[in-house]
Amino acid sequence: MTDPIAVDPAPTGHRFAEATVVQLETTTGEASTRWTGAVHPHWDIAGNANGGYLLAIAARAMSASLGRPDPVTITAHYLAPGRPGPVHVDVDVAKEGRTFGTATARLWAGDRPLLQVVGTFGELSDQPVAELMDELPPPMPPPEECEAVVATETFPPPFMGQVELRLHPEDSHFLAGSPSGRALMRGWFRLRDGEPTDTVALLCAVDAFPPTVFNTHLPVAWTPTVELTAHIRARPQPGWLRCRFATRFVTGGFLEADGEIWDGADRLVAQSRQLALVPRQ
Repeated sequence: MTDPIAVDPAPTGHRFAEATVVQLETTTGEASTRWTGAVHPHWDIAGNANGGYLLAIAARAMSASLGRPDPVTITAHYLAPGRPGPVHVDVDVAKEGRTFGTATARLWAGDRPLLQVVGTFGELSDQPVAELMDELPPPMPPPEECEAVVATETFPPPFMGQVELRLHPEDSHFLAGSPSGRALMRGWFRLRDGEPTDTVALLCAVDAFPPTVFNTHLPVAWTPTVELTAHIRARPQPGWLRCRFATRFVTGGFLEADGEIWDGADRLVAQSRQLALVPRQ
């Protein structure tokens, strides 16, 4: 097992880094470690912590255990809602390779499991590689021409005050009670106060937008995540990220949301697929 890397304190004023920082508590076996952290207030939706934010806490612990900075592929199964308070992450290293390391993790609040995760981590490079692109970044008005989502105590939820979100004008009318009729959400994302978006923050970005079904004529309510998978392709350039999330099927009480995130250099930096429950009236 690679020795866990030292975790530097989050820079002051970097609210996402501060809200996801973990500290090594103990080494519980040859390839097992326990990390402590906290679910911070105001990262919630209807009182429950945002799923991408919870995944980022677990990913910090996995990254540190493996000594590798970047999640490459990571899958989380959501076991229970998370609420503000102390948490701990148990990490088991499954394999250490020359290029990648793989681990499993479970995020706990006391004796209640919140999240079960498996992920492969490495060190993503910005060096040119062979590329084949069948699609371009989604066309989008500039951020200043898009609709800013402003947090409230109810809807939009407090989580929206922790990040900056600008919705495509065609996809924002649901906020005024006039959904577009298409299960589609496009817009811009970045962390507040100039905080850089690292690859772990991309795990928050893939779950930051309102559910795609809010633009249909289905009920608008909490849409709990069952499973979320993210593939991280590259470290994003600083600045706004261009995002697109779409759903093709709402059946059997479930929906899928497929996501793409592009950086300012028009590089695809992350993809995601999420399975969620359809909101109930």
